[in-house]
Amino acid sequence: MEDKRRRTRVQGAWAGSAKSQAVAQPATSAKGHLHQRPGQTWTNQEHHLSDKQFVFKEPQQVVRTAPEPRVIDKEGVYEISLSSTGISRVRLYPGFVDLKEADWVLEQLCRDVPWKQRTGIREDVTYQQPRLTAWYGELPYTYSRITMEPNPHWHPVLRTLKNQIEENTGHTFNSLLCNLYRNEKDSVDWHSDDEPSLGRCPVIASLSFGAMRTFEMRKKPPPEEHGDYTYVERVKIPLAHGTLLIMEGATQADWQAEESARHPRGPEPALLRQGR
Repeated sequence: MEDKRRRTRVQGAWAGSAKSQAVAQPATSAKGHLHQRPGQTWTNQEHHLSDKQFVFKEPQQVVRTAPEPRVIDKEGVYEISLSSTGISRVRLYPGFVDLKEADWVLEQLCRDVPWKQRTGIREDVTYQQPRLTAWYGELPYTYSRITMEPNPHWHPVLRTLKNQIEENTGHTFNSLLCNLYRNEKDSVDWHSDDEPSLGRCPVIASLSFGAMRTFEMRKKPPPEEHGDYTYVERVKIPLAHGTLLIMEGATQADWQAEESARHPRGPEPALLRQGR
């Protein structure tokens, strides 16, 4: 079963610069005009201009470096930012589902969930999403110009997992987006779960099964950066078999996330995205 877990993966989530300026010193000028009277000869000892000279200084350049990503890989509650929007907080629970049960869950979900590859639209160009997905919820869900039809018929395993998460976190969830990553080429690009249908500051619970992947986050840049993410804060969270990740507060308003394979590996189904 260990070999199978390495080859497969299920992940899912429940919804319910400062510019430097050159400073030049003003040149020293004579305080008045010198007038030579007829028959008068100037000598070096009699009159001379000030010894002060203009000194040019090279502008000092501010060297900016991208901050090192913060790695979160231990169980706990982490406040990752504070802004006018609020506190962005993540909670990590490795081993939320023990290995034996996680193996069984992975097998059931790979077999029974109605996985489908959907067509997305980006900049008016259609493309096949690099993963399989399935939606559970009483209302439709639209993201990236893709609308997933209502599906109130929850698989019993998914409903059991939903109840376990609610009992342990105190949050109530109402929908679930399942993602299946088949191989190292499948991924979820940078995004925020901030669709209006999820409400303001939704809580997102992500439960992963199968091969480990790294969940990466980056803080949205301030307006003066004009969308440049080069120097923003970043977080990396390894998500192993049976790991639960909760994102709360202003996380969806202030951060983006992606999940992609960094190294080749076998088939890896990925599960679950639930919010409220």
